[in-house]
Amino acid sequence: MIASWQGIFRYDGKSFTNLTSKIGPHRFWDVLEDRRGNLWIASNTSGVYYYDGKSFQHFTTNEGLVDNRVMSIHEDKAGIIWFGTMGSLSRYDGKSFRNFTSKEGLPNSNIFTVMDDKTGKLWIGTSGKAFVYDGKAFTTLTNKGKAFNNVWSIIEDKKGNIWLGADGLWRYDGTTFTKVSQRGVYAIIEDKKGNIWTTGVVNPNGLGVWALSRYDVKTLNNKKPAVTEISSGEAGAFLAIREANDGSIWIGASDGVYRYDGKTIMDFKSKDGQQ
Repeated sequence: MIASWQGIFRYDGKSFTNLTSKIGPHRFWDVLEDRRGNLWIASNTSGVYYYDGKSFQHFTTNEGLVDNRVMSIHEDKAGIIWFGTMGSLSRYDGKSFRNFTSKEGLPNSNIFTVMDDKTGKLWIGTSGKAFVYDGKAFTTLTNKGKAFNNVWSIIEDKKGNIWLGADGLWRYDGTTFTKVSQRGVYAIIEDKKGNIWTTGVVNPNGLGVWALSRYDVKTLNNKKPAVTEISSGEAGAFLAIREANDGSIWIGASDGVYRYDGKTIMDFKSKDGQQ
């Protein structure tokens, strides 16, 4: 599934289908397929849409969502759906919403990403400080007394390491934070082989060329892991990344959608009918 400002698109290997054409144009920011195969769709203007394959259900502040500007959606290991919004954090258990704001100790309300680790703790990246929620309290993430700010992406790898993008790419092994790269980070994934992929600005000052980068699994614990710059350019910022079942890497960019098959990058917007 591909989220864009024009709609949510499904690709069947031949063509794209706009699944949200019936609900009109919105700026869709994220899409999640839950464990039952239903879709949760985030918009940054009109809340969340739920699609069961037949019909849509709309959730806004009228239904209990904390804010209609939704940036990210995450399903935790218990099947709870979490919504990171520009006005705090919402939790949906299938029946009702529970909202977390500054009153509950939430350190920052502009939430970019939410992820739960193997222990059930939530890791939350925001426009301000990043923090962890253990079910009782929020704890700000710090390294040597300094907080991690402006965190767009957090993942947990197969070994249980936490990766986050702040002022570069960082790894947390449960005890120590290690700065792996100075490159800017917008999105992070781990592929099936254990390689770490990122998108972001190459220059650590946050300006200039964006790139799709791969950090080799065999060197991740080295002082300077081997990084391959798969693609870079100023034509469009590389944003979201996903790995397909066939191992190909899909990249959402500001100017379209790309797929990397291990050898070449296909630009779908250049094909007739694929915009």
